[in-house]
Amino acid sequence: IKYLKSNAHIPPDYLLKICERIGPLLDKEIPQSVPGVQTLLGVGRQSLLRDAKDCKSTLWNGSAFAALHRGRPPELPANYVKPPNVVNITSARQLTGCSRFSHIFPSSAYQHIKMHKRILGHLSSVYCVAFDRSGRRIFTGSDDCLVKIWATDDGRLLATLRGHSAEISDMAVNYENTLIAAGSCDKVVRVWCLRTCAPVAVLQGHSASITSIQFCPSTKGTTRYLTSTGADGTICFWQWHVKTMKFRDRPVKFTERSRPGVQISCSSFSSGGMFITTGSTDHVIRIYYLGSETPEKIAELESHTDKVVAVQFCNNGDRFVSGSRDGTARIWQYQQQEWKSIVLDMATKMTGNNVPSGEDKVTKLKVTMVAWDRYDTTVITAVNNFLLKVWNSITGQLLHTLSGHDDEVFVLEAHPFDQRIILSAGHDGNIFIWDLDRGTKIRNYFNMIEGQGHGAVFDCKFSPDGNHFACTDSHGHLLLFGFGCSKYYEKIPDQMFFHTDYRPLIRDANNYVLDEQTQQAPHLMPPPFLVDVDGNPHPTKFQRLVPGRENCKDEQLIPQLGYVANEQVIGQQTNDQDESILDGIIRELQREQDLRLINEGDVPHFPVNRSYSANGGKSPNMDIYSSPNIGLRRSGQIEGVRQMHNNAPRSQMATERDLMAWSRRVVVNELNSGVSRVQEECRTAKGDIEISLYTVEKKKKPSYTTQRVSLVLHDSSSEYSDWTADAGINLQPPKRQTRQATRKICSSSEEENLKSLEERQKKPKQTRKKQMSKTKGGLLSMAGEPNEEWFAPQWILDTIPRRSPFVPQMGDELIYFRQGHEAYVRAVRKSKIYSLNLQKQPWNKMDLREQEFVKIVGIKYEVGPPTLCCLKLAFLDPISGKMTGESFSIKYHDMPDVIDFLVLHQFYNEAKERNWQIGDRFRSIIDDAWWFGTVESQQPFQPEYPDSSFQCYSVHWDNNEREKMSPWDMEPIPEGTAFPDEVGAGVPVSQEELTALLYKPQEGEWGAHSRDEECERVIQGINHLLSLDFASPFAVPVDLSAYPLYCTVVAYPTDLNTIRRRLENRFYRRISALMWEVRYIEHNARTFNEPDSPIVKAAKIVTDVLLRFIGDQSCTDILDTYNKIKAEELNSTDAEEVRIRAYKICKYLLPFCRFPFHLSMVSFAGQKLCTLKLFTSAFVVVCCFWILSNPKIFIARTNVNALRPCVVFFPP
Repeated sequence: IKYLKSNAHIPPDYLLKICERIGPLLDKEIPQSVPGVQTLLGVGRQSLLRDAKDCKSTLWNGSAFAALHRGRPPELPANYVKPPNVVNITSARQLTGCSRFSHIFPSSAYQHIKMHKRILGHLSSVYCVAFDRSGRRIFTGSDDCLVKIWATDDGRLLATLRGHSAEISDMAVNYENTLIAAGSCDKVVRVWCLRTCAPVAVLQGHSASITSIQFCPSTKGTTRYLTSTGADGTICFWQWHVKTMKFRDRPVKFTERSRPGVQISCSSFSSGGMFITTGSTDHVIRIYYLGSETPEKIAELESHTDKVVAVQFCNNGDRFVSGSRDGTARIWQYQQQEWKSIVLDMATKMTGNNVPSGEDKVTKLKVTMVAWDRYDTTVITAVNNFLLKVWNSITGQLLHTLSGHDDEVFVLEAHPFDQRIILSAGHDGNIFIWDLDRGTKIRNYFNMIEGQGHGAVFDCKFSPDGNHFACTDSHGHLLLFGFGCSKYYEKIPDQMFFHTDYRPLIRDANNYVLDEQTQQAPHLMPPPFLVDVDGNPHPTKFQRLVPGRENCKDEQLIPQLGYVANEQVIGQQTNDQDESILDGIIRELQREQDLRLINEGDVPHFPVNRSYSANGGKSPNMDIYSSPNIGLRRSGQIEGVRQMHNNAPRSQMATERDLMAWSRRVVVNELNSGVSRVQEECRTAKGDIEISLYTVEKKKKPSYTTQRVSLVLHDSSSEYSDWTADAGINLQPPKRQTRQATRKICSSSEEENLKSLEERQKKPKQTRKKQMSKTKGGLLSMAGEPNEEWFAPQWILDTIPRRSPFVPQMGDELIYFRQGHEAYVRAVRKSKIYSLNLQKQPWNKMDLREQEFVKIVGIKYEVGPPTLCCLKLAFLDPISGKMTGESFSIKYHDMPDVIDFLVLHQFYNEAKERNWQIGDRFRSIIDDAWWFGTVESQQPFQPEYPDSSFQCYSVHWDNNEREKMSPWDMEPIPEGTAFPDEVGAGVPVSQEELTALLYKPQEGEWGAHSRDEECERVIQGINHLLSLDFASPFAVPVDLSAYPLYCTVVAYPTDLNTIRRRLENRFYRRISALMWEVRYIEHNARTFNEPDSPIVKAAKIVTDVLLRFIGDQSCTDILDTYNKIKAEELNSTDAEEVRIRAYKICKYLLPFCRFPFHLSMVSFAGQKLCTLKLFTSAFVVVCCFWILSNPKIFIARTNVNALRPCVVFFPP
C-alpha cells in the first residue's frame, strides 16, 4: 500500500504502454516472425527482449544436410541467413543420393539473370511474345501487323510473317511445334508453317477483333483443335489434321452475346485439353467440354458482378482461377455436377504492421491478371492498386502481398518448373522476379530507353527450360534476359528490320497475300536485307546474320536499290509533270544535307547515287536512278523502314542454287520425336483423367448448398452491381461505362409469341384468361413495316399506374413467391413461347424458400418476341431491411392465366394485417371493376409449401364461380358501398378508389421533398429542356415507319414526353425509378446507333443534364444545369484536342529534324509546342506549306486548315 501511494501518478497500464511503444521500434530493427502480434510472453523472435544474436539461425554442417526425414532431405529454417554451401550440398548428395532442389539451386541464384539485349524490331507496341516448344525461337506480334521470329541463343531476326492488316492481338504455337497461329484486329486468324513460314490457313469466322488464340492440348487420334475468341462474343473451334495440317473451312461456333457489345475477352484450356473456359464482358464465365464428339457448352457461371478479365486453368487438374473487375478472383472446381468456387477478395489485407502502402491507392479494386505457380499450390493475382497478392489455392488464405510496381500489372508469368519463382511486369516499365515462398523480391529490371523515358512492358514469357525469358514493350522492343554471358548478343545490331517488312501486299478472294512489288508469296521471296529503323542497310557483317546470306560474297550483301526510268516505283503516286515545286525544294535541301554529311566524313554504308536537275527533277541522261529514299529519311516520311517498299532491289546477284537453298530452309525445327511422344502421352493421360473425372462427377447427386450464389444479369447502360450501393433509402445509379461495340440490328426470330389479348368476360374467373395466338415471322412484313410481335408490350409502355400486372421499378421491395415463378415456367414450356433452360432457374442453383424478401437492384429488357423483363433481386434481411449481399436473377413477361409472383412488400404487409376469416366478404378489382365474393376456406395452394400465402384462400364469387385467391388481391368492403343491381355483376371503380389502392411512397424515397413537389419540379425542367434543339429527337417515341428495325433492337423504348406523362400520373414509386428510366434514353441511343454518332452525343447530354437536375433538388433552372455541363465538357476536351493536333503536326515535321528523336519525347504544355532543332526557320515554313500543298497525304490524318496558325509556334 505504501508503494502504491508513493507511485499514485503511475497508471495501471503503464508497462503495457511502454511495451506498445517499444514493439514498433524493435520491429524495424528485428522483425517478428508473426507480424503485428504484441505480447509479453513471446520468446525468440516474438520476445520484447530479443536481440540480433537470438534471431540468428545456427549454420548447418555437412552432416546436417545429409540427414533424411521420411526419406527426404530436411527443409532449411525460414530465417536461414544465406544459401547453403555448394560443397556441403554436393557431399550430402553423394551420401544420400538425393537433395532438395531449393538447396542445389537457391532462389538467390536468379539474381544472376541479366538483360542480354534490347532489340528494336517493330514500329509499334508489341503486345504478344511467345517461345516455341523447344525454346530455341521467339515470336513477337505487334501493332505494326507483323509477326517476327527471332533466335533465342543470339537474338538474330530469322523471318517476318506478313499478311495481317491490323494489330496482332494474340499468338499461339501448337504442341507439335509445327504451326503458329496469330489473331488480329482485322477479324482474321492466320496460321503459318513454322518449318517453312508458308501460310497454312486463313480462318475467317469472326465479325470483330480476335481477342485470344489457343491450341487445344488434347490428342484424339489425328484430330486437333484451334480455338479463337472474339470481340463479337463468339468462340470458334477450328478442327485440323495433325498430319496434313489442313483446317476445316467452317468452325464449330458458339455465339455468346447476351446483349449488344458483349465480348469474350480471355480463354484458357485445361492441361488435358478436355475443358476450355472463357471470360466475358457480360460478367459470365462459360465452360466448354471437348470430351464428346463435338465441343459442347456445359456451364455458365454468373458469380462475378463485373467484367471477367482473366481466366487460367491450373497446370494439373480441373481447377481454374478467374479474375474480374469486381475486385474478386475465384478458384473453381467441378464437384457433384456443379462448379464450386472459393472467393479471393482483393480487399483482404495482411495482418501486422508491415502492410504495403499501396493498399489504399484506389477506391474500387479490380483484378488485372491471374496466375498459378508451377505446382498449383498458390494463386497469384495482380490488382489495380499495383500490388500482387499470393493466395493458398486450397483454403483461399492470403499468404503474401508483394509491392514494388508503380503502375498496373498485366503480366504474370510462372517459372516452367520452379514453383518458387514468378515474373511480373507492368506499365511502369518494371520487371520483377519474385520468391513466392518468402514473399520477397529477388531481382528488378527497369526498362529505361535512352532519350525516351521508360517503356511499358506488355508481355513476358519464360523459355521452356527456364534459362531465358523475353519481354516486349510499348516502343517496339524485344528484351532478352538469361543466365550466362552476352557475347553472342553483342554481335547483332540494336535495330533489326528486313527491308521487305512493310511492303504493300495484294490479297486474293480467300485473303491469302502476295508481295505487291514482286508478285511472290512472302515466304518464297529471296533473302531480304537487314536495315535499321530509318531504312538504312546495315554493314555487311550484319547482313550475314540473315538466314540465306551467311556465305554470300561482300558484293552480294550490298543492296543495289533503284528503279528503271520507264518504270514507276510501286508506291510512288505522283508523276514528274505533277510534281510540286515544293517537292523539288525539299529534295534539294535533302541533297545539300547529304553533301554536307559526306564532306564531314559521315559517309553512309552504301553508295550514294543521286542526280537532280536544277528544278528538282531527275536528270534525263540516266537510265537507272536511285530512289530518293536512299540515305536519311526523305522529307515528310514518318519511319524510313516503312518507305523501304519503294526500294526494289535491282539485282541481288543470287544464284539459282541460293534461291533453291532458301526455299528449303528450316526456320523452326520440329520437336524431337522422343520428346514429342512423351509429351503427347502425358497430355493424353491428363485428358483421360479429365474425362473420367467429369463422367464420375456427373453421376453424383447434386449438392445444393445453403449458401446463395449471386446470379447476375447485366445491362450495357447500368451495371446491376453498381445499383446495389445504398444511399439512404434510395439506390444510386451506376457510373457510365465505356463501351467497346454496339450492334445495330438483331437477328430475326422464329420463336412463337403472344399476339393479341381477348377481351375479359363478365365472370371474374374468365376475365383472368386471355386468348393466345401463335405467330411466326421475320423482322418486317411484306410492306416493310415491323411485325407486331416485335412491338414492346402494352404492360411495360403504360403511363398510368396500376396494381396489376406488376410493372417493376428500380428499388422496389418485393415478396418473391417461388410457387408463382414455377407456375410461370411451366406455362412457358407448355406453350413453347420461348426457349427456357430449367437448369438456370434460381431454385436449381440455390436454396430458395417458398417466399423471399427481396429488392430490385437491376432491370433489363430483352428484345422479343416476347419482350422479356430481366430482374436482379437482392435478398433483404427481414428484421433490418438491409441487403445481405446475396442475389439472384429472373426473367419473365406478362402472361395470360399466370398470376403475378412478385408483390410489393407494402401490399403484402397490408394484406397480412387484414387476417381474413372464413365467411368474410371481400371485393377485388378485375378489368377496372369491383367484383364481390366470400372467403370459403384457407389452405396452402401446394402441400409442399405449407407456409406460403400465395393463393391460400378459396373464395366463392357472387356469380357462383370458385377460385383460389391471394390475400393482396382481396380488399375489404367499406360501409356504404354501392352493390351491383344484378347479383354477380361488377361495379365500376372510381378514380379516387384506384388512387387509394396505389403504392404510397415512404419517407426519403423522393429525397427531402414530397413526390408531388418533385414531380412538378421535374415536369417543369423537362418542359424547358424540350425547348432546346438538341433534345427534340428525344421528345416523342421513335417513328417505326421511318425506322422499322428500331423495335427489333430496343426492347424498352422511352422518351421525354413519356417520362413527363408518367410524372403527371405519379407513375414512379421513387426517385431512383425515375433516374433509371432517364438513363435508358442514352442506353437506347447507343444500342441502335453508332457509338460516336451525333444522336448518341445528344442523348448523352440530355441524360446528363436531366440526371443532374433530378439529383440537385434545390435547382429550378435546368438551362443553368445545361450550361454548366457544356462548359465542363469544353474544358475537358480542349486540352486533348490541342495535344492531338500538335502531335500530328510534329509527327510530320520530325523527319525534317537533323537529330530525329522518338515521338514520345515530344511534350506539350497548353498550346505551346516544343522547340524542334530544325535546319532553318525557312525550312520550317517550307515544311508547313509542303504539308498544306499535299492535302491528299495529310487529309486522312488531321484538318489541313488547322496547321496554318501552328507555324508561328516554331521559332527560328
